[in-house]
Amino acid sequence: MDLLLLLKAFILGVVEGLTEFLPISSTGHLIVVGDLLNFNDEVGKVFEVVIQLGAILAVCWEYRVRLTGVAVRLPSDPAARRFVSNLIIAFLPSAVVGLAFIKVIKGYLFNPFSVAIAFIVGGVVILLVEARSRRVLVESVDDMDWRDALKVGFAQCFALIPGTSRSGATIMGGMIFGLSRQAATEFSFFLAIPTMFAATFYDLFKHWDLLHAHDFGTFAVGFITAFVSAFFAVRGLLRYIAHHSFAVFAWYRIVFGLVLLWYFRETLFQAVG
Repeated sequence: MDLLLLLKAFILGVVEGLTEFLPISSTGHLIVVGDLLNFNDEVGKVFEVVIQLGAILAVCWEYRVRLTGVAVRLPSDPAARRFVSNLIIAFLPSAVVGLAFIKVIKGYLFNPFSVAIAFIVGGVVILLVEARSRRVLVESVDDMDWRDALKVGFAQCFALIPGTSRSGATIMGGMIFGLSRQAATEFSFFLAIPTMFAATFYDLFKHWDLLHAHDFGTFAVGFITAFVSAFFAVRGLLRYIAHHSFAVFAWYRIVFGLVLLWYFRETLFQAVG
């Protein structure tokens, strides 16, 4: 077994897990790290889909008690049904927009320049949201109604732009529309479950022919490391936001976006030329 390849899988798994649920975009980080490790071919793209599945399962594990309770109470508990319906409502906008425009998005926006600009713009948006006076209308996920869910769902559509960050779009969108910092963050995690499962299985179905038995070890290492690192990232973020704003992530995004522009400067100059 190729130990160097396993090391690359380990590194990319950690990067995916740590960045997927923070408002800093896993896409941009995987682009840079995958390029540095020379692991960005077609198989590498399928590998990214597999490790994304590991990351989302970490959220399922973290909230296993809550999710199991909802499933058990669903037939009889109005609160459980409202929770599930809110997730469905919030999921639909990005699903519809994604299916309608995925080819355009991949054709025109999956490039270093677009990702770098999305990083910088996203950072500025976070700073503006944090600087703005807000009136909290929804303290917890359980207090949300379908209108709150739909607004967050529309905010998630911005995450279709590579480098925007799904969690960043939904958390900031939730806060703009009156959700507390805690409610916006937790609902973003819950919304990631149907969104990322759908995207992951859609991509796996499309690229099924690229899955081979000899890649199992590499994929397994990335999957496990993504699961473990995402688990700690989710717990760490929940503890962090209890006492801090998202401003540090905004500045990180801006700096990383500038680093992306510098790192891919030759590619950008060639495109302009």
